[in-house]
Amino acid sequence: MKKTLLLLLAVTTLACKKKEVKPSIPTDLYFPPLQSAEWEQIKPKDLGWNTAKIADLENTLQQNGTRAFIILKNGRIVLEKYYHTDLFGQNFTQNSLWYWASAGKTLTATLVGKAQEENFLNINQKTSDFLGIGWTSLSAAQESQITIRHQLTMTSGLDDAVSNPDCTTPNCLIFKANAGSRWAYHNAPYTLLSKVVENATGQTFNNYFASRIRDKIGMDGSWIGQNFNNIYYSTARAMARFGILILAKGKWQNQIILNDANYIEAMINTSQNLNQSYGYLWWLNGKNSFMIPQSQLVFSGSICPYAPVDMYAAIGKNGQILDIIPSQNLIVVRMGTGGTTATLVSFDIQNQIWQKLSEVIQ
Repeated sequence: MKKTLLLLLAVTTLACKKKEVKPSIPTDLYFPPLQSAEWEQIKPKDLGWNTAKIADLENTLQQNGTRAFIILKNGRIVLEKYYHTDLFGQNFTQNSLWYWASAGKTLTATLVGKAQEENFLNINQKTSDFLGIGWTSLSAAQESQITIRHQLTMTSGLDDAVSNPDCTTPNCLIFKANAGSRWAYHNAPYTLLSKVVENATGQTFNNYFASRIRDKIGMDGSWIGQNFNNIYYSTARAMARFGILILAKGKWQNQIILNDANYIEAMINTSQNLNQSYGYLWWLNGKNSFMIPQSQLVFSGSICPYAPVDMYAAIGKNGQILDIIPSQNLIVVRMGTGGTTATLVSFDIQNQIWQKLSEVIQ
């Protein structure tokens, strides 16, 4: 763990201060058709990219365990590469399924926003309104402080240093600090958001997600329970479609998927004053400081010095990554294995990729 922290510190010191970019909604955004493999493409050379550096990027991708890698510009595919084998030992293709790990947290954050828009819940409501009193082992007064917003921002105050931080039973959910006073990357309170949504809507999490987001934008995939966790599995192109939806601020062509502009902006901006680089389950680049899982240290600099400062990202263990850069209408998808095993969020793989990708995109 100490080596990981030192590595992150060393990388962030390489960052130079860049001008802050305010995102805007793209005007020339392509939406791939639903239930179709058709997807418009554009060549890197037509964008003026340094094509001579693509081989270096691909070499890095193959060496760090990448299975799927996609770059979209204005929604169109610029690069789409597949390497190694899938979960069943077959050659990885655009139809291969892979896990999102914690990158799937951003799907949940978006779905919570939809449930609020449809008046099933309000994120300022107490979590116990939907999970019942006694969903933790806290006192009634302590438990009543925890809201859905705290679950979205990783500020529940529950102890993330328990023997199994994924465990969602009351005996695993113990008091560490008052809700809102401590940021800690804790899977259990996040995972319980699925039960909050189910109890609020009266639908299964899979069905509500499919009807409100997945099917409307042509994604594939499904949520699968694994031990205490709820993991999303899909193709890399499904992740790319979700990226387009968020880049388009909740719209898909002329259809509005999530209309709450205030929620969307809150979701992809600093959500509390403890970790500047965290929104509603999204990681934010270009901030003055950041925190990481399993630590209370605050590091100076950006989470990804090589990437544009306006980037926000879904990041999961072993390098499941969805990067969105509004200033360039750019989306980057990476699925695979690898990364520093001591951390739940693969900043190291993200930095490896952007170190090479920044040389391609000029």
